[in-house]
Amino acid sequence: MRPVLRLIFAAFAAWLTSPAAAAQPADCSADTELGYICGAQKPEDLLALPGTSLLIASGFSKGAGLKLVDTPTRTYRQWYNGTEGQIALDMQAFPDCPGPPDPDLFNTRGLSLRPLAQSRYRLLVVNHGGRESIEAFDVALAQGEEPKLQWRGCLLMPQGQVGNSVAQFDDGTLLVTVLTRPGTTIGDFMLGRRTGAVWQRRPADRSFELLPGTDLPGNNGIEVDPDQRRFYVVAFGWHAVVVFDRTDTRRALAQIIAPDFMPDNIHWTGGHLLLAGMRLDEPACGGLRKIVNGQADSMLCHRGWVVGELDINSARIATFAYGTPRAEYNGLSAAALVGADLWLGSYQSDRLALARQHSIP
Repeated sequence: MRPVLRLIFAAFAAWLTSPAAAAQPADCSADTELGYICGAQKPEDLLALPGTSLLIASGFSKGAGLKLVDTPTRTYRQWYNGTEGQIALDMQAFPDCPGPPDPDLFNTRGLSLRPLAQSRYRLLVVNHGGRESIEAFDVALAQGEEPKLQWRGCLLMPQGQVGNSVAQFDDGTLLVTVLTRPGTTIGDFMLGRRTGAVWQRRPADRSFELLPGTDLPGNNGIEVDPDQRRFYVVAFGWHAVVVFDRTDTRRALAQIIAPDFMPDNIHWTGGHLLLAGMRLDEPACGGLRKIVNGQADSMLCHRGWVVGELDINSARIATFAYGTPRAEYNGLSAAALVGADLWLGSYQSDRLALARQHSIP
């Protein structure tokens, strides 16, 4: 296991003097731990676009949609706008899709990206805007040009099921987590009760299949292994990662507890399998998250943030980066590496955050 990486708590002078930073509002200034890109509307999940300095960010609010983030200039733009050039429905792959998502409603959460061919990728997006669905896009890269985004279709979630995170195998099989099935609550999974599940859909399937044995307390982030044999699911109520063999999910292969944080999303990024979330036992918020009359508190109190790295061979989650409560940032939910820069997403805040590190091995 690599040694724990520690943050440089600096003022980010380069950030503060850059033209992009100068254009930010006063409350978007860097603090002693993090720099910010404001206005991103709850960027709940993040993905680094391979071979580029770009990030894809979701937006967990009505109309927030997808953002394309240019990390060198610290700027972003709305990426999906529903124009004619961005619509190319694949009726063969998505025969039951009623049409493209409405940009004014597009409310996005989990993201997943896999290569299709050289410089082409399939982007899957969990959508809550106007319908509960998995939206499929193609991303094409061309040297010297902005990546091209085309919507190809959608898969409607089973009746009553709300997707949280999505992952995909190389053969096109996709997995979706559901945090709470109908009749269960956040308070239930915080008490350790099994509330969610993983749903699977193969390319030839006409509906989703519930995978047996994957019912966990708050199924959250999900990621597949490069060997294509295993997948990893965050059980939020256990603040743990549960490992499954895709050929037989009836019994988990392992359950790995996170060290003092509540992991949300999990992704491969820069060769690391990273998890991100808020500190579990936060003194500034009275310690552990509380449940009163069956209701879990909304965690609006600002907690410290932690990024962990999962080493599957040692069945251990090590601390990759961490910080203390920030006045202008809360709700860490995702992490992505662009070169040596660690970018952070949030399901609560109006901004992306950037943490500098000593080194990335």
